[in-house]
Amino acid sequence: MDVSGSMEAYADSFLRFGHRLLDGADTTEVFSIGTRLTRVTSALQHPDPEVALLDAGFVVPDWSGGTRLGEALQAFITLWGQHAMLRGSVVVIASDGWERGDPGELAHQVARLHSLAHCVIWSNPHRGKPGYEPLQSGIKAVLPHVDALVAGHTMAAFRDLADRIAHA
Repeated sequence: MDVSGSMEAYADSFLRFGHRLLDGADTTEVFSIGTRLTRVTSALQHPDPEVALLDAGFVVPDWSGGTRLGEALQAFITLWGQHAMLRGSVVVIASDGWERGDPGELAHQVARLHSLAHCVIWSNPHRGKPGYEPLQSGIKAVLPHVDALVAGHTMAAFRDLADRIAHA
C-alpha cells in the first residue's frame, strides 16, 4: 500500500481494505510503501479498524512522504521473496505509480516479483476515473509485468479487487 503524499487521499481506504483482508487470514501480509518498506500486518490485526489504522500510523515512519517503489519492492523481494509465503501468491500493489526513483528499476523489481508470485495486480485509484491514461513513468514501466491494472477508488472497485484476488 503506497502511503506517499500523492496517495494521501486513498491510503486510508487501501489500509482499511488490507485490514479486511487480514480478518481470519493466516497467510496474508500487508506492507506500506513510501520511501521505505514497512510491514504493517501486526498493526492492522486489531479487530477494531479505527484502532488498527491508528496502530498502523504509529509504525509507518514515512507517511505522506515521497515514493521509492522500486527500492521498496527490492527490499520486499529480498526479505520475503525467498519465503514460501511469496511463491505462488497473489500480490496486490496499491499505488498511483508516481515514482521518485528510477522507473527502470521499478520495472525490474516488478518483473522479479512477477516471476515469484502467481499473480501481480496493480490497483491504481485513478484507473477508474474518466479520461485516465497510464502516463506516469512508474505505471508505464510496470504495465508489461503485471497481470492486471485495476481501479481502486470506489467500493465497487474494492469489491472487484477482492473478487480478482479470490479467483486468481
